[in-house]
Amino acid sequence: MADAAHTRRIIVAISGASGAVYGARLLQVLQGQSGIETHLVVSDAGWRNLQHELDMDRPAVEALAHRVHDVANVGAAIASGSFQCHAMVVAPCSMRTLAAIAHGLADNLLTRAADVALKERRRLVLMVRESPLHLTHLRNMVAVTEMGGIICPPLPAFYLRPQTVGEVVDYSVARVLDLIDVPHDLAPRWQGLELNAP
Repeated sequence: MADAAHTRRIIVAISGASGAVYGARLLQVLQGQSGIETHLVVSDAGWRNLQHELDMDRPAVEALAHRVHDVANVGAAIASGSFQCHAMVVAPCSMRTLAAIAHGLADNLLTRAADVALKERRRLVLMVRESPLHLTHLRNMVAVTEMGGIICPPLPAFYLRPQTVGEVVDYSVARVLDLIDVPHDLAPRWQGLELNAP
């Protein structure tokens, strides 16, 4: 780990929506980055999905982060605005978690840390996962956007012609890394199309 004075802290939260792979993959990529310290918080449903979708037990997930915080511990360091943090990503973000953030409920450590990110004007990225969307979902997304958060659904980029599920996942994680200013070579960048001459 880099010197504390030059370390960027990033909070990674995993909620109970399908798509636990996005949070796990983001942690894996950040683990390999110098100068970054990750703080992980996982909801109860998030732990269940990590096990169900990825066959990852709690120790395996916790090993990917520098610090792990219990979702019920609202007294943790990341619950305070005085905790210096570069960005927070909720990957994936359930509609329940989105709603709590949109309405400032701060009813657990995950939603409190997101509330802090908004009030301190720090980068907050929500990888929302649901389809189809009803009006309340859409309004909650608008509310978070108006407060300065970024709604970043994990959507495939078929123009890059992905060949595996892993490539689809990496593209969405790469977009998040761009949003939180973390350099990477996780996915190819669009170079444009050459139009054929008539």
